[in-house]
Amino acid sequence: MKGTFLAIAVAAATVILIAVGTIWPIPSAVYFAGSGNGNILRSPSTPEIAIQNLGIRIRQHQLPAAYKSLANKAEFTQLAFDEDIDGFYTSLRTQATLETVSAQPLHESADQADVRVTFHWSTVLGPYNETRNIHVVRNGNNWQVDWPLVTRPSVPPQVIPVNYLRWDVIYSGARDEWGSQNVAGPNVRIVDMRPVNRAEGVYVLGELLNDDVVPAWVDVRATLVGKDGRILGSEDSFEMISHRLLPKQVTPFRIHFPDVDLSQVASIRMHPESILISASADPVIAILNQKYSALPTASLSGQLSDQSGQIVNFTHVLTTFYDANGNVIWVSGRFIGRALAPQVPVNFTVPVPEDLAQKIRSERTIVAAYSPKGVAL
Repeated sequence: MKGTFLAIAVAAATVILIAVGTIWPIPSAVYFAGSGNGNILRSPSTPEIAIQNLGIRIRQHQLPAAYKSLANKAEFTQLAFDEDIDGFYTSLRTQATLETVSAQPLHESADQADVRVTFHWSTVLGPYNETRNIHVVRNGNNWQVDWPLVTRPSVPPQVIPVNYLRWDVIYSGARDEWGSQNVAGPNVRIVDMRPVNRAEGVYVLGELLNDDVVPAWVDVRATLVGKDGRILGSEDSFEMISHRLLPKQVTPFRIHFPDVDLSQVASIRMHPESILISASADPVIAILNQKYSALPTASLSGQLSDQSGQIVNFTHVLTTFYDANGNVIWVSGRFIGRALAPQVPVNFTVPVPEDLAQKIRSERTIVAAYSPKGVAL
């Protein structure tokens, strides 16, 4: 009877909450639902409102209206603006959705203002943030945005010699599915592992080595065992790993167990996995001007440069941070929102938890590239 009563109470509470949300929707809820455009757009009487209005139009894919609202639209075409928003080539930005816009005023006078704006995008691989300094000008009683256009990278014609290593896998049948092989997977091993207890749960950090002479698609699964012998959870590294490893390459990994405290854990079972794959050593992505900064915001920044002659559509930067003794103390990563064009540097920033910033003494960064089909290159 208690179980039946609890189920009825939960169902009733759910119905009440749905009704309240339908009758009295808060503006942000309407905004995220993509509705209520007439209720959300306001007269751009301040620089912040002008920026929020622009964000709403982008969020609702009203790019012609967004372009028309700009103060400097005569400086570029509608197509150039669309490409800036959606990406010039297939990338995370191609199918991204703008969730929110946050603005930090830098300077304001009677007729103009400078605002640091962060666009918070939602992608299939998680959140992606982009920050731009935007100039806003007064036009009569209204404010308009001077859009800082990012143009399509110009790549000069050139010949790039192809001299990279390549490994091909011959399957036993034309209809074989990817991953179904009659050979043993490449020899991979965990060379470092440690659990870390944080407010958001337990993280298992470490590094994995492809100890073979052939390339491998890899993953790492960890299982937490409680002090009473009960399984507390089993998770894999998901996106916090470079899944493609060439021979003798090392990748960091980070596995998250939310709502678990390290005091509950008696042991950790590690399960590295590998599959033989076709792979090549191209594209080569160079890491330039790498710099770690502990203040004011802890992060690792730098630039990526595509050294090949092909567009790299999806790029993932992974960094391992070490303490003074060479122990792994954190693994962080960041997907690059835009595709990499050959020889055109692109900035990246990898975040670091503030409480770990002063403990970091060195770092190692790798770059994983992915094809449009989502298969590791």
